[in-house]
Amino acid sequence: MGDFVVISDGSGDLSPEIYRERDIVMIPFYVMLGSGDYLQQERDIGTGEFYDWMVSNPGVYPKSSTPSTQDYLRTFTEIAKRGEKAICVCITEKFSNSYQTARIARQMLLEDYPDAQLEIINCMMNTVLQGLYVLQACELRDAGVGFEEAVRRLMEIRPSGRIFFTIGSMDYLSIGGRIGKLAGRVSTALGIRPIITLKEGEIFPSGVCRGRGKSLDKVLKVAEDYLEKNFASADELEIAVGYGYDYDEAVAFRNRVAELLDSLGLHKDEIPIRHISSVIAVHTGPYPLGIGVLRRARTE
Repeated sequence: MGDFVVISDGSGDLSPEIYRERDIVMIPFYVMLGSGDYLQQERDIGTGEFYDWMVSNPGVYPKSSTPSTQDYLRTFTEIAKRGEKAICVCITEKFSNSYQTARIARQMLLEDYPDAQLEIINCMMNTVLQGLYVLQACELRDAGVGFEEAVRRLMEIRPSGRIFFTIGSMDYLSIGGRIGKLAGRVSTALGIRPIITLKEGEIFPSGVCRGRGKSLDKVLKVAEDYLEKNFASADELEIAVGYGYDYDEAVAFRNRVAELLDSLGLHKDEIPIRHISSVIAVHTGPYPLGIGVLRRARTE
């Protein structure tokens, strides 16, 4: 086993079971269901419950809030008291101030524990891709890679991360201020769906299509172009499908991803399907569907 603890904020879309099984400390975000109090993700409201609420309340837009400085500091202090090192992975700072909040908490920690070894990483990712990145941190830890070397290897693979996805409506991205470089408003009424790529920590347009089926075709095409140019072997690749409300649609899409990988000579025995968390769904709406792709870290 490695000599560090793996921490992630709650935007990595790993299940509670995976957090437990892989010994990952998760710092949750908060969500508000239109009005009322903020609820802590997974502890006060589960992901499935959140999607049920969204589908039952169309036109009502939930909100999210980052973990507080005290949320981070509490966890950091517990680890420092044990004399352990830690790597904390945070969502891209272009979407959230979680990274900055964690850095503030780290500075506060060092006032009381000046010898604490804690690395805060702006992973420049989110959702299922961030989850893949966090699991690579676990692979490095479990392979016995040391703290400083693990940080270096995680930074090596960070530029390779991509998400290729589509959504049901632009409304949630617009309301949540996450449009970024996506120009203009796409008309949901006309059945136009955007194809979006996340790279370098922000989202970019990769085209538009009319209808869900054609938009998923385009997602696969954009992913194919990237995979073909950047991966020569399945052993180099980590990949996962992320979905929102419709699990059956995700299963069918996962099967198409498997066929795509086979056609490229990148066969994977297993392609996980991950439930996109409530803190991400606030900005995507209930019907996101896409692929996270990441280069594996060197564990030898």
